[in-house]
Amino acid sequence: MNIDNESNLLNKKIVYDLTPFTQLDYPEHLACIVWMSGCNLRCGYCYNKDIVFSKKGKLCLKDVLDFLEKRVGLLDAVVLSGGEASRYIDELFSFCKEVKKRGFKIKLDTNGIEFENVKKLVESKMLDFISLDYKAPKERFFDITKFYEKEFELFRKTLKYLIKKEFPFEVRTTLHSDLLSEDDINHIIEDLLYLGYKNTYYIQLFLPTQTTIDDISLPQKEFDFSKLNKDISLEIRKAG
Repeated sequence: MNIDNESNLLNKKIVYDLTPFTQLDYPEHLACIVWMSGCNLRCGYCYNKDIVFSKKGKLCLKDVLDFLEKRVGLLDAVVLSGGEASRYIDELFSFCKEVKKRGFKIKLDTNGIEFENVKKLVESKMLDFISLDYKAPKERFFDITKFYEKEFELFRKTLKYLIKKEFPFEVRTTLHSDLLSEDDINHIIEDLLYLGYKNTYYIQLFLPTQTTIDDISLPQKEFDFSKLNKDISLEIRKAG
């Protein structure tokens, strides 16, 4: 890719916002979060409603690189989130190369639907860690995401690839107990065990911090964690 093309990619306004500092989103790292505009799913509980439906960002990736120039030695990582960051593969590839030149690690938050794009970033050694969202078991995937079996299978292809590759990653599920039951979570756990996932599985408790896509409030049903399969390393944490 020539210099002019890379410059054009980095100057596209596709970044919805930038969080300059976080200690929570990349374990054991001080990082910033780059929120990419738009998403390929429509999860009803998503609290990033404005990001999901945004058609254009407020910033370009060059703006983020300018910010990072001033944070060398102060931050050690960049989190790519959204929305769904992996939708922008050409822009992201150019951006990640520049981020790596500055010595930062890169974490990607993804739903795994863009399998080929995630694979390209991994194979090119652009990423250091991935948080992969397991939205729901196959039979409940449409209820949660408003998308069908094709998207679920693409997600699962990404999951199987990362397991086989032994790439550093975590699997997480946002839990709203009115939407996902103990049986649903156990189906996810059984699938993870079947595929050979050996890392911690994180259940993120839904918190209505902002207006969600489907205006969902706190769950009415109480979730019984004692009913979950104990054969996996499990950790509960707050979403968002």
